Amino acid sequence: MKRIAMVTGIVLCMVLAVCMSLWAIEFSADMITKSAGQTITGKMYMKDKKMRSETQGQPGYSIVRMDKNVVWFVMPDTKTYMEMAYDPSQQPAPTEKMHGEVSRKLVGKEKIDGHPTEKYLVTVKDKGKTSEMYQWIATDIKFPIKSAAVDGSYSVEYKNIKQSAPDSLFELPAGYKKMTMPAMPKGSTKR
Repeated sequence: MKRIAMVTGIVLCMVLAVCMSLWAIEFSADMITKSAGQTITGKMYMKDKKMRSETQGQPGYSIVRMDKNVVWFVMPDTKTYMEMAYDPSQQPAPTEKMHGEVSRKLVGKEKIDGHPTEKYLVTVKDKGKTSEMYQWIATDIKFPIKSAAVDGSYSVEYKNIKQSAPDSLFELPAGYKKMTMPAMPKGSTKR
């Protein structure tokens, strides 16, 4: 069960890395995700082509190094890490459009966590299903600091954004041993 949780965490971090890599910014922030009545908190750090994600309650954290084409899942309790390749061909070209976006409409302006934002209603179509979400883009830092489903079923928000992240956060800790990556369950790579 722990292995599945770790692999799921790594895959989630890769997806986040692709999304976050679209926005060239150096920052650290608290990340709050709400879904299915649960709230998950964590920290996110970005700098150049590097990202680090820490989720409360998880046994480790992930570091995505797009500059080295590698993803590390670091487990401090055992002083170990797992490594997998980061495939840059999976990264879409930089654009404000979201994957599957069919329309975007400016619906207002709001201040969120001290940042002026433009609030958009975005319609996305994926695998024949159409859904709507709101996206708030901070105009001062040119970054989407909040997204939420129109029906309220989920939201992701970045708070306490600081425009700095030390280089040391994106390196493997000294003395950690490399572990073998567990095999993905059959059928997990199908789209």
